[in-house]
Parts: sequence; structure tokens; C-alpha cells
Amino acid sequence: MALIRSLVSRLFDIFNYILLGTISLTAVLPFVYVIVASFTPPEILAKNQFILIPKEISFEAYEYIFSTSTITRALLVSISITIIGTFFNIIMTVLMAYPLAYKPLKGRKILLFMITFTMMFSGGIIPSYMVIQKLGLMNSYAALILPSSISAFNLIIFKNFFQGLPNELSESAKIDGCNDLFILFRIILPISLPLIATFVIMYGVAHWNSWFGAVLYMNDSKKWPIQVVLRQIITSASGIGDSESTEMGIIVPPQSVRMCTITIATVPILCIYPFLQKYFTKGLMIGSVKG
Repeated sequence: MALIRSLVSRLFDIFNYILLGTISLTAVLPFVYVIVASFTPPEILAKNQFILIPKEISFEAYEYIFSTSTITRALLVSISITIIGTFFNIIMTVLMAYPLAYKPLKGRKILLFMITFTMMFSGGIIPSYMVIQKLGLMNSYAALILPSSISAFNLIIFKNFFQGLPNELSESAKIDGCNDLFILFRIILPISLPLIATFVIMYGVAHWNSWFGAVLYMNDSKKWPIQVVLRQIITSASGIGDSESTEMGIIVPPQSVRMCTITIATVPILCIYPFLQKYFTKGLMIGSVKG
């Protein structure tokens, strides 16, 4: 009986390995294909639609992409928006969540109701566009950062975490003469590092991948982030967004340019993850309890 159970257990393990391996491959293979295709000579890529192991390596598409300032400029815009936007998101979320975790705060329930209401009902695209227009934020980077400065869902997770901390921490600090800002920045935030690191990744990835706001609010193509430029390349398949490349007389198949641009737009944000990975699991566990 024990042998039969062991055999079933082994078969189950093998099945799990095959299933998880297959799922992992479906997630990894597209990235591998895109990166390999970006380094494959354009004429080979045109003949073979699917390549995982390149026979030759070519930087022709990368030379073409960086022959103008479009991609470099868009990358700098995306990096700036991601860093400033993520910093702004974390500061605003912490500054709003910390007082809401304080139960005797007057009007706390009304504020929580209004925050929760926005999770279910939003104004929509047209009212948001009109607000940005009336505030004079059109064609400015503030239009991409301010509207998404606080996520209601993330705010509730921060609030619950702060609420779960022992009150003795704050009380003993107040007895020693500390004010609320000192308690928040010198005591509460250092012990909230796993939570903050997790949401730095989440906010950062959201800013990096964001493109719709730029399409709505940015009229000047020189202010576009990398995702909007990538979208233009994929939809038009005619170049990298300006006339500099055509003036230089360089012709590269659109497929190579697409793969190269996707790689450039994806790899930078992936490089951040290993540095914050150790906090990620713990931070997600903190955020798993809501209420």
C-alpha cells in the first residue's frame, strides 16, 4: 500500500514538474524569442519566422535604433517619469495611509468611504481629460504623475499595515517628546521596508508600462515615453518616429526594429526586480490581509 502511494506521489510530482515547466516556458519563450530576434541579422529573420538559437549575431537593428535621438530621448523620459512618479506615489500613499490608520481621527470613516467609492466608480476618460485641461496640465509630465498619485487599493493595504503595528511604538516615542512626523519617518517607515519595496516595484512597473496617459495628454512627440514610441513603431512599422533615420538612408526591416525596441523597452524594468526580490514575497504576504 505504501509502495502504491509512493508511486502515485511520484507520478503526481512528475505531472506537476511537467505542468509548471510548460507554463514557465510559455512565459519565458516570448522574451527569449524577442531578445534573440533583436540580435539576428534582418535577412535571416525575414526568412525564419521563429528563431531561438541565433547562428549569427548582428547589431544592425540597434545601430539603426540609436542612429537618431528618438529612442534615447524616450528612454530618458520613461526613466524620469518612473523614478519621480514612483517616489511621489510612495510619499503620497504613506502620508495619507498613516493618519487613516489612527482610529480616533475625526472623519476617518467618511474618508475611507470616499476612497473605497473610487475603487468601484470612476469619472471616466472624458471628465479626467477635462480636469487635466482646466488645470493647465496638458502636454506636461505632471499630467502623467498627478492623476495616479494614490491608488485606493494600495492605500488600504498601507493603512491596514500601519494599523496592525503596536500602538506602544508610537506611545513610547510620544512620551520621549517625538512628534508624528518624526515617528512616521524615523520609526514606522524603517520597519515598513518590505511593504514599501513591494509597492516600489508595482508603482514603478505601472509607470514604465503606462502609455495611454501620454497618448491623451501629450501633443508634443518629443515628450513621449518609450512605450508610446514602441506603440507607434508596432502600429506603423515604418520607422522610429522621426525623419532623421530616413535622411541617413538606413533601411532595416520593421520586424528587426520592433524586436529591438521591445527589448530596449522591457529590459531596464526587469533589471530592477532582482534588487528588490528579497522584499517582494514578504511584502505581498503583508498585503494579503485586507479589511
